[in-house]
Amino acid sequence: MRFNDGFWLLKNGVKSYYGLQATQVKEKDGAFELLVATRPIRHRGDTLGGPLLSVKVHSPTEGVIGVKLDHFVHTPPSTVISLFPNDQAIPNSTLTSTESGHSIVSGGLTAEITTNPYTITFKSPTRTLTFAGPKYQAIYDVPSRWTTQSASNSSCLALDSSSNPTPAPLPEFVRYINSELNISPGELVYGFGEQFGAFVKNGQSIKVWNQDGGTSSDQAYKCIPFYITNRNYGVFINNPGEIEVEVGSEKVSRVGTSIAGNSLEYFIIYGETPLEILEKYTRITGRPAILPQWTFGLWLSTSFLTSYSSSTVSGFLQGMQDRGCPVRVFHLDCFWMKQYEWCSFTFDPEFFPDPKAYLSEIKQKFGVKICVWINPYISQLSPIFAEGVEGGFFIKRKDGTPWQWDLWQPGLAILDVTNPAACKWYTDKLSALLDLGVDCFKTDFGERIPHASVVYHDGSDPMRMHNSYAVIYNELVFTLLEKRLGKGEAVVFARTAATGGQRFPVHWGGDCESTWEAMAEALRGAISLTTSGFAFASHDIGGFEGHPDPQIYQRWVAFGLFSSHSRLHGSSSYRVPWIYGEDAAKSMSKFVEAKHRLMPYLYNLAVQAHSNGHPLQRAMFLEFLDDRTTHTLDRQYMLGPSLLVAPVFVDVKEESEYYIPAGRWTSFFHPERTVQGPVWIKEVVPLDEIPVWVRPGSVIPLGPEKTGRPDYDYNKGLEIRVYELAEGQSVETNIPGGTGKSTVATIRVEKKNGEIKVIAGESEITSLSLFGETPKDATGGRVQSHQIIVESGAKEIIAKI
Repeated sequence: MRFNDGFWLLKNGVKSYYGLQATQVKEKDGAFELLVATRPIRHRGDTLGGPLLSVKVHSPTEGVIGVKLDHFVHTPPSTVISLFPNDQAIPNSTLTSTESGHSIVSGGLTAEITTNPYTITFKSPTRTLTFAGPKYQAIYDVPSRWTTQSASNSSCLALDSSSNPTPAPLPEFVRYINSELNISPGELVYGFGEQFGAFVKNGQSIKVWNQDGGTSSDQAYKCIPFYITNRNYGVFINNPGEIEVEVGSEKVSRVGTSIAGNSLEYFIIYGETPLEILEKYTRITGRPAILPQWTFGLWLSTSFLTSYSSSTVSGFLQGMQDRGCPVRVFHLDCFWMKQYEWCSFTFDPEFFPDPKAYLSEIKQKFGVKICVWINPYISQLSPIFAEGVEGGFFIKRKDGTPWQWDLWQPGLAILDVTNPAACKWYTDKLSALLDLGVDCFKTDFGERIPHASVVYHDGSDPMRMHNSYAVIYNELVFTLLEKRLGKGEAVVFARTAATGGQRFPVHWGGDCESTWEAMAEALRGAISLTTSGFAFASHDIGGFEGHPDPQIYQRWVAFGLFSSHSRLHGSSSYRVPWIYGEDAAKSMSKFVEAKHRLMPYLYNLAVQAHSNGHPLQRAMFLEFLDDRTTHTLDRQYMLGPSLLVAPVFVDVKEESEYYIPAGRWTSFFHPERTVQGPVWIKEVVPLDEIPVWVRPGSVIPLGPEKTGRPDYDYNKGLEIRVYELAEGQSVETNIPGGTGKSTVATIRVEKKNGEIKVIAGESEITSLSLFGETPKDATGGRVQSHQIIVESGAKEIIAKI
């Protein structure tokens, strides 16, 4: 929210009350509790009026300091963000008070408080990170006519007012609480969830409010109240409702956060590296569950508006198999149910007369898992709608009737996820689908949840439920899958999320067009999301809306198969490769094979994400904070710490451009090619290729060729590739076990005195490939070019170079 007219003046009609002076500071339960006056206090008479801010400065866990601002203090809200849901806090803080001020220290982060003027300064051991200076915290009264015109309120308010021609009069003012933090020269801000605009958020107005607006606007499906900067700290705003953030857009050297209400809390999260910040943030808000190995294979969808039947599905799967593009998950989109009946959770008998037998047949014949499309909306034409009304299972209007509208399905109602009976009713429907042979669900929608004139079963605040709904909805489905299939076997393919939603993977990027620009939007959305605490990201390969040009399709296929999860999906056209030419199928086969072979590397990253919150797709600055060039890069990324991926966004006749950081990097697909960074590369990239470069000092484990699937025993038949190891360097890589639920083997590689030594541990290594070195002879294997063929059972390989 912008309150100012320029820098000095307030907008017409706005009233402000700035936090000026801390008149009282107490230590209580390991925190400082302050009373902050919004007027100068010269004598006791000045204390007779308000407003007054109550401020709590505390440390919930090591390296994190929270600031909580309260105006009017009420009963705690029923809808809150779950903190530390699957990891323990690490309390470790020290409080100190002197004549000059007060300080709290936690894990290398210090907050220094002065009382007059009232300020809070956050410092690392080496520098000031940010600060809230004089008048940086405030209460604002804003004319209510402003808020009723906001984008977040318009759709549902308009709908509700039509059914209530004489709505209650609005108050004259809406109260906002606001807090600002300084932006230093050269400081850049990233995050806020899946944002499709400019990757660097400086100069943007961000609304943390989920909407299904596609990928080409400032609306987003997954809005997260967290941002990270290139100055060694992140900020988590602990509120599930609507939050408006001005990132250097109202005041160019400040991030201003405002909430309509009487309370605002944020946490400053310090880390020596960006990945350390994400590790601490996901400790607070949750880390992703372990995913089944099969989810990393190729997903193929029937697409949305296309015509399909059981014969169409079988034809697609056979065609993919014949072309060396094995599908691991087949997804049936909306029309597995009858039109107008979404959701009925019943296969359309016209096209699927015996769904259990049919699903069993294609699963056995093609080795696929089955995913079906669902959402939490129930059309009034659905045969189960009456059950929902009778049971009181839907979100209601204040008069007790179900809240309905026609935007997506005729007279749809929305599941009330706060009602335990409704949740059981809903999951029983899904459980019946699991009995038929369904393995997972695409949990679509859940963004435009009504927030005006509606009532939840448990009395939750609709404004706070609007974003929270996504997390509860996906948790509901994910928990059912875990209960039925076991931990480590559950996955949803979700479009919407909010804080904590990363615990229930996977998420895809929503409805994009089939253009070069939309492909770039998908990438920006993905790395913005994974810079906000999410480990995995996917997108509709080829774009959702429209029919992609064959070149766009092939470029997108390469990008999609070097993402954590890879799904072919469209709206009114199919995404099977032969529609775009048989050459497209050949290049797809190549990239599917590459991803299958990379699974020991990729799945180890997934296991690490579960334990430390580090994402698979990583913005370049997460790995190269000291290289300022990486801080604005948004058309390339790191896949884990070792692989640089540079998708191509131009016609095959045009040059692609990307950046290589310092060191000698090796091409993954053409290891005879190396490049010395830092350097910008301009090159024409063939249509069947994508630039993938391996970071120096990396050890990449590859599975055997032609497995035809992503799920196999990663400790068998390994090729270990060693890239540009430095003298004296030692690298360990973990290999997940056959079940993938734990790391059971470690391979150690070290270079010393002209030798490279590999200790295989429990893994079966069949070959060792050295890049940047030429092996002369080897113990434990025989030299063949740059490769050492390992003798059966050898657990230690020593290559003389």
